[in-house]
Amino acid sequence: MEADPCHSQVPCVLHRERDWVAVHKPAGWHSVVQSRSDGSPTVEEWLRQGEPALAALEDSGLVHRLDKGTSGCLIAATTVPARESLRDAFTAGEFGARLITKRYLARLSAAVEDRGEFSAHFSGRHKRSAKVTVSRAGAPNTQGTIRWSILDRGSNLFDVELVGPGRRHQIRAGFASLGAPLVGDTLYGGPAHPSGFHLLHAWQVQLDGVVVESPRPTWAHARA
Repeated sequence: MEADPCHSQVPCVLHRERDWVAVHKPAGWHSVVQSRSDGSPTVEEWLRQGEPALAALEDSGLVHRLDKGTSGCLIAATTVPARESLRDAFTAGEFGARLITKRYLARLSAAVEDRGEFSAHFSGRHKRSAKVTVSRAGAPNTQGTIRWSILDRGSNLFDVELVGPGRRHQIRAGFASLGAPLVGDTLYGGPAHPSGFHLLHAWQVQLDGVVVESPRPTWAHARA
């Protein structure tokens, strides 16, 4: 594959529409400014500097977030009304009136079925807890579903779709509860990876019929 600037450790704009832009977030970057900074860069600040039209918007227009260790597609609105609409859509039970699909690439540390679906409730253990609890019962606003299919058995590489709104650590905690935590996800019992991050990449977002893909990192290619 030819070199692509989005494989670097610097964000880039993947696609532009009238009321939103899709941005690539590298692993190791926070999505938004943290109340307690660890010194890592943020996509919010990068957008504020590189996209002046977004500087006045809350979170520089970002309508959802990815964990620091997760790379891939982020969506930022370009106007206040668009941000309100898209935030509502990303948190609504059926994504409201806007069609949104979010797909990820994940490398698991243990085998699961080639295809499957998993629904559970994801909730914080306590205030500022680093982990979330996975349970079969809970409040409606904590329920989440993931659907997966195998891409490469040799490296346990899977294509994972979030069905409905995403919950905090939904993919990470969900697979860990199945006994197959992500490679690199030591928080949930996965084996360490040289990158220092869990191997999860938000590779595709479909919004209102527009499909945007973030180039795969090296680890997310099937073995020859």
